Amino acid sequence: MNDITTLMSHDHRSCDESFARAETAISRGKWDEGTAELEKFIAELETHFTAEESILFPRFESVTGMTEGPTKVMRGEHADMRDAVERMRDAVARRDKDDYAGEAETLLILMQQHNMKEENVLYPMCDAQLAGENLPPTLTKQLGREQAA
Repeated sequence: MNDITTLMSHDHRSCDESFARAETAISRGKWDEGTAELEKFIAELETHFTAEESILFPRFESVTGMTEGPTKVMRGEHADMRDAVERMRDAVARRDKDDYAGEAETLLILMQQHNMKEENVLYPMCDAQLAGENLPPTLTKQLGREQAA
C-alpha cells in the first residue's frame, strides 16, 4: 500500500469487520464476547480517527490551506460516530439488545456515508495534494501497518 486512499480504505474494511463481529455476538446474546468485540472495534475505530485527526488532516490542511472544507466535515462526523458508539456501550451495559441494534444500525449508516465521502472525495484529494511524498511513518504506524515500498 503506497497511497492514502488504499491505506485508509483498507483500514475502513478492517473496522467494518470488527463492527460485524461485535454485532453478531450481541445479536446472539453472547454478551461477554460481544462486549469484548465491541471494545476491540471501538479501539480500532478510535485509532483510525486519531490517525486522521492528528496526522493526515493537519498535513492536508497545511498543504492546501483548507481548514473549513472536507476535513472539518469529517471531524464533525467523527464526533457523531463517537456519540453513537457511547450509546452502543450503554446499551450493552444494560444488556438491551433492541437499543443496541438500533444504535448499531445508526452507526452503520453513519460509517457507510462517511467512508464513501472519504474514499471518493477526501482521500483522493489527499493523494493528489500530497503526491510524491511518502506517507508519514507515524500514519502507517498509528494504523499498525507497514508501508509497502
